[in-house]
Amino acid sequence: MKVNSHHLTSLSKGPASSFDKEGRLRVGRETQGVQGRPQGMCERWCRLRGNLLFIMKKPQQRSALEEVLVLERCHVLESTDNNNGLLIRFDSGEPGVYVECVNSGEVNSWLVALREANSEGLTNRIRYLRTQLMDTAGNAETTVVDAVSPAKLSPLEFSIDCRGLSIGHKEKRPNAVVQVSIINTQTHTITDYCCTEIVESTSDPVFLTGVCISPDHPFTLDTTLKLTAYHIKVKTHDTRSRLGFTCFSIRDLLRTNEPQLSLSLRSADGTSEVGEVKVGRLQMRDMENTEGEDTTSDIPGHKCPLLCDSLHGSMHDRDNSPMMRAVFRSTVCKVYRFQTESSRWMLVREQMSESPLSSSLPKQLLSCYIQEDMRRVQELCDLCDLSPYWDRLRTDVIAHYSQLISTYQETLTELNKLTGSSCSFKASCSKSDRYLEFIPVNLHTQRMQVTCSQRTVWYDVVTVGAPADHYQGFKHGGLQRLLIKPDSDNKSVSSAYCGISYSPEESSRAREVLSSVSQLQPLISGLTEELLQAALEVNSQRLQDILHSLVHRTEQFVHALKDELVRNALLTLHTARPAYHLSNGHAHVTHGNGTGHRLSSANQDGLRPSIRRQESIPQHTEYDEEEWDRVWTNVALSLNCIIAMVDRLQERENRKQEVTSQTQNDVTTTSHNTDPSRAPWQASLAPLPDPSPSPWQEQLVPLVVTLKECVGEAVARARCAMTFVLLQGAAASACHGQALTHRRDAVFSQALCAVVCGFVLKLYSGLEDKVFLLQLCEVGLITQFEGLLSTYSDEVGMLEDMEMGVSDLNRVSFKITEAKSEQPTDLLPTVTGLRGCFCVEVPLPSETYLLLPGELRDGRDLRVHPLLFNIGINQQQSLAERFGDSSLQERINLRSCEMLKSYYKTLRDKLPNLTLPCSQSPLAVEDLLCSLEQSLEMKKRKNVEVLWLAASVCRRLNGVRLTSCKSAKDRTSMSVTLEQCMLLRDEHTLSKEHFNRALDCMRREGCRMENVEKNIRSRKYAFNSIQLKTFPKPYRPPEGTYGKVDT
Repeated sequence: MKVNSHHLTSLSKGPASSFDKEGRLRVGRETQGVQGRPQGMCERWCRLRGNLLFIMKKPQQRSALEEVLVLERCHVLESTDNNNGLLIRFDSGEPGVYVECVNSGEVNSWLVALREANSEGLTNRIRYLRTQLMDTAGNAETTVVDAVSPAKLSPLEFSIDCRGLSIGHKEKRPNAVVQVSIINTQTHTITDYCCTEIVESTSDPVFLTGVCISPDHPFTLDTTLKLTAYHIKVKTHDTRSRLGFTCFSIRDLLRTNEPQLSLSLRSADGTSEVGEVKVGRLQMRDMENTEGEDTTSDIPGHKCPLLCDSLHGSMHDRDNSPMMRAVFRSTVCKVYRFQTESSRWMLVREQMSESPLSSSLPKQLLSCYIQEDMRRVQELCDLCDLSPYWDRLRTDVIAHYSQLISTYQETLTELNKLTGSSCSFKASCSKSDRYLEFIPVNLHTQRMQVTCSQRTVWYDVVTVGAPADHYQGFKHGGLQRLLIKPDSDNKSVSSAYCGISYSPEESSRAREVLSSVSQLQPLISGLTEELLQAALEVNSQRLQDILHSLVHRTEQFVHALKDELVRNALLTLHTARPAYHLSNGHAHVTHGNGTGHRLSSANQDGLRPSIRRQESIPQHTEYDEEEWDRVWTNVALSLNCIIAMVDRLQERENRKQEVTSQTQNDVTTTSHNTDPSRAPWQASLAPLPDPSPSPWQEQLVPLVVTLKECVGEAVARARCAMTFVLLQGAAASACHGQALTHRRDAVFSQALCAVVCGFVLKLYSGLEDKVFLLQLCEVGLITQFEGLLSTYSDEVGMLEDMEMGVSDLNRVSFKITEAKSEQPTDLLPTVTGLRGCFCVEVPLPSETYLLLPGELRDGRDLRVHPLLFNIGINQQQSLAERFGDSSLQERINLRSCEMLKSYYKTLRDKLPNLTLPCSQSPLAVEDLLCSLEQSLEMKKRKNVEVLWLAASVCRRLNGVRLTSCKSAKDRTSMSVTLEQCMLLRDEHTLSKEHFNRALDCMRREGCRMENVEKNIRSRKYAFNSIQLKTFPKPYRPPEGTYGKVDT
């Protein structure tokens, strides 16, 4: 057997608490052919750790290591000739080892310890116990149960209490903690699952942190749980000593009829009891019955009803529905029991989940960016001839777009390679990864469920690293600072020639016009085809329905074209044509061959192979400003002709039906009144019936073709005009390379992922709330980002990136659609659109979708109102407040406060009778807004009250809460746990005595500690004691949970 001697030596020198048993033994090797006690036995210090028995050279504890015995495939026997002797005999046939205890009282303890360390002994014992169980309960019941589907099984949750713990010192009481481990009886492995909080200086600890075994964990009724009680000697270094342990199966817990399962804690040697542990299953009980019961626990000092509330069964089916499982995965659950001011227990559950949206949305956005940029390149080529100045800008912009397209295609290819957990989680240590720029850092949903006083309430928050481009870094600042430079250059680029200049607002409107006409043109074309099909079928009712939709879409189209920006841009584009400058005495335009340029197709083709002439754009010197009005008016006139023709056809059809009916009534009379003497030529002079009208489709085809041509011409002109408007902004960006556009796209992608997660979570939880759905339709939702970034060093650039990313969310709309199926891929939100006007479609299962109000089913656009409140809390913020500048933070907070007040005013104006979520707080929303405004005016250092007030207003307004710091790991954990405890105190009367303990529980063993370990593989917050002295006190973690780690 190959071993690492250095590693074994280090293991033998560990603290006493890390060994199962140790002490002095006389050790000797068995001599072949000689029975009994071997000669020459020497006294040694022996230490047992797992299945390793370390034998030291001397009888002192700190002596050097001499030998290591591996206790596998061996038997531990009692000596027949010596009451103090034990014989370790190996199946391999090698000489056995004879050990002799110094004191007779230690023989039994060493015998038990050595046998338990032997894996074969454990296996035999398990087999024996399993046989005993089968004989007792019957084969049918004790057969190993298959793991139950997570969708059908509730999580197993139980509490832990201890009694009579002792550390062997009468005056000292233990600082107790219980480690919960799961024993796999098939593979004989033990896995540490979770741990309680530390309860200091008591022999009868009541642990507030419970145990929640998720249905995702592959447990069965025969799964065995091991509880090990420890005494924490030094919290900072987690130095501990074992007090005792006990084991029980899940079947034992479910079968007991008692409120709690009582188990004896055994010492490490298994010979004595060192206390008692009580395991209480958190089972559902009728609140109405328990309200009046006087059942109290027998816990000293905790005279309150036992588990009067429960989480089992309280979760609505929707919370475990296909749509929740599709969007939120890898859920971590924690459960607590806290005492209220009325001395009752309330149960609190934490859930933390990843989302596949972390990668699916960025990949969709990259595809949108690539398609948009490729379309922009083609549109720029379609601008035809431009003056040399603008043509050079166009060439630069095309090169800029081509570089972006190439970079984004490479990034998309790398993202498509992601598999497994990488698709739903980006660790904080990967935030600077080049190919993961578009994926948000450490994105999770954090949910808290509170069951108390006959009601269950959910509180949700999304945690995400601040949307920022860590790959490009922050040497020159963030987006807010970088965009100021291009703005000044933008004016110089455009005003340097003919005084042409467009503001950023006009560029945004140009994108909206382009998006509108691009979406409406295919819709109009499709409706005209449906109209012709209805005409072919001579279906009058369907014809009217389609015509109504066609009128609606065409009116939207004409309204978009009537924007004054389009008219002005067409005139400006005319001034940028070479013909305009030639007629105004400008220098003669020449190409590379030196020949003069004229507006002829030959020279046009020689300019650039990819740029072609578009005849619909006026190329002559004189530009008729009224021509554009005639273009979009022709669209309306063409539609009027179709409406008139449809009315005429239907009127003719009605008249034909009346004539047919009259003819059938008169046919008999006519046949009897015919004059036989009438001459043939006289009959030929009688009035002939009207010729049969041509089919409806033949009548409508010419008009439909005309409408399509008019729409096509209008789209071509509007597209050229808006492309020219965007050329200026694109030229300014091209001057600074692709980095700025790339940075803004990446930051927006991160912000969008977080908001979509929050929106979906809020929508799913409010599907049955008619008031919430009405607010969503009429006003939209507040999405409040809480930032904890400092205004010093690199974090200034992060905050500037984050501000711009949050601001860009203003132009995102949401739409609820009906899912094709309940497959996970069909239930994921999708994003479409262009920069500045993206639309996120949220699919719902058909059964749920049909229950929505008509406005939502009709595809109404839903808006979010993004806000950002930031307060730096770390040591760098202390430097910024003393020696730096906090004006960025102040401006962001004041602006968001005004936007929040404006939203509330709009909400009250549109929905004056709206009932907002109830709260135990006596303050109305108006009072909270006033307090928020006053708090901002105080300009107090690290005024975290701003964050508390903003969060309170957001929740009262049915908003979406998001919390961020650099990586959503350390400061975010402090903020989220503090907010949860404040909600328990303010809304559910958490007792003052339990507030700090509750905060300690959540930070020490809650979901946020799991998040830290998930990111850096260490259960330590990345703080040090000096840093924490500068933190506000509520944001400081408990002792022993922080230290120097590699982040």
